[in-house]
Amino acid sequence: MSTIEIKKGIHWVGTVDWNIRSFHGPAYHTQRGTSYNSYLILDEKITLVDFVDIHFVEEWIRKIQQIIDPSEIDYIIVNHIEPDHSGGFPKIMEYASNAKIFCSQKGKEGLMAHYPGEYRFEVVQTGDCIHLGERTIQFIEAPMLHWPDSMFTYIEEEKLLMPNDAFGQHIAFSKIFDDENDQCIVFEEAKKYYANILTPFSSLVVKKIEEIVKMGLEIDMIAPSHGVIWRSYPDKIIEKYMQWGKGESERKAVIVYDTMWNSTEKMANAIMEGLMSEGVDVRLYRSSITDTNDIITEILDAKAVLVASSVINRTMLPDVAYFLEELAGLKPKDKIGASFGSYGWSKGAVANIEKKMKEAGIKLVKEGLEINYVPMKEDLKVCFEYGKEIGKMI
Repeated sequence: MSTIEIKKGIHWVGTVDWNIRSFHGPAYHTQRGTSYNSYLILDEKITLVDFVDIHFVEEWIRKIQQIIDPSEIDYIIVNHIEPDHSGGFPKIMEYASNAKIFCSQKGKEGLMAHYPGEYRFEVVQTGDCIHLGERTIQFIEAPMLHWPDSMFTYIEEEKLLMPNDAFGQHIAFSKIFDDENDQCIVFEEAKKYYANILTPFSSLVVKKIEEIVKMGLEIDMIAPSHGVIWRSYPDKIIEKYMQWGKGESERKAVIVYDTMWNSTEKMANAIMEGLMSEGVDVRLYRSSITDTNDIITEILDAKAVLVASSVINRTMLPDVAYFLEELAGLKPKDKIGASFGSYGWSKGAVANIEKKMKEAGIKLVKEGLEINYVPMKEDLKVCFEYGKEIGKMI
């Protein structure tokens, strides 16, 4: 893609990665690719906001060169130092060695740890401003959204927020604005991004949005560092972040299970029927054949999470254990839950599942349901009632 002027004198000079399929190691699957968004502001002080992944540095430099000589850059703003954003830092400093670098204190420490050298740093805090000429830039610290160094950049005259990872999505695109793309896909990927990256920091998300509202900042465009730019629906994605941050849920349950000889699967289907009899929207996932990121995404706005496994080595099956480890790290807000499963000559799966669910902050509302070997007709009736009771709680 060529450069794109997103507002008069403000250019997207980022890169699109169509082929990436995993992020943060293997933890996040990016089936739709991603982008690394960087922005060049032309004013009396030429300013570059954020960089790109190291694998795309040469393409990025060529894009900047289509607009200006990189040596003319006066200011560089680093909202976040994670390498997918800061990978281009050493290269751009070869061109703009005298540029002044604006970042948080933690951002400075992180840049020096990753890219040692002599640079002209200026540490900024919330409320600090710099004047570019026709434009004024204001900084907003956003620690742990999602790293300690994170901050937002706001351009008052343009009503433009550049929040780096906040409000992002992992999407590769040929058209950069939200309204130019399939809205269902854009919001689906925004939800997935929030669920799998920002969920542990939900209370901070709510506080930061409330802080921005209190500051009286008008926003008509949000330009994140991954995915499309919000120009038609900035209010809607902010509203979604508030809902997700507060843990607001729907009448919805997610059942996650794995099964060895289909007994636990039979239980899961009967429990699902019981939930549905109470008008609950249900998602049923077998963990060994389902992307964990997709399961976590559905849990974001569900009220109940039910987890099940048959027994192996006196505990749960491995894919259920992996899912629960992820869930315990993310700690979704205000969820209720329960565990169930079949067993043979020894128990252990349900007890271990309940332990991990508690670690994830899920309130267990029913005693774990265990059935020996294959569930018979009467057992499946018990499972149905089990689901029905939880449905009433939802």
